[in-house]
Amino acid sequence: MYLILKNFHMTFAALTITGFLLRGFWVMSGSRLYQNRASRIVPHVIDALFLATGIGLVVTLDLAWMQQPWLLAKFTALFFYIGLGMVAFRFGRTPEIKAVAFVAAVAAFAYIVGVALSKSPLSWIVFL
Repeated sequence: MYLILKNFHMTFAALTITGFLLRGFWVMSGSRLYQNRASRIVPHVIDALFLATGIGLVVTLDLAWMQQPWLLAKFTALFFYIGLGMVAFRFGRTPEIKAVAFVAAVAAFAYIVGVALSKSPLSWIVFL
């Protein structure tokens, strides 16, 4: 069960960031594709499945997530990623604010991936 959940989780991670980058491109370029009904619904479905498989992994591995610094780091960074994404796509008042929030959200996602791979809040620094 663990390997199935892990593979689905990684697949949804790839789909999530791919969709995020695509929607960011559409917003920054002024494309109307961002307003398409599917591009407003599908990312939420993918993100929900991504989160559900992550929770499933925590439960399957019986991790005490409050006692795992790397999991706390991932959850904290996830909130930043979501908040920055909201600014980039919805609440940013200027194109500059949206662009900075978008880049910061992508950086937060990269940090999360680094934490997942290293199992350390130091993320990618561990590999240096």
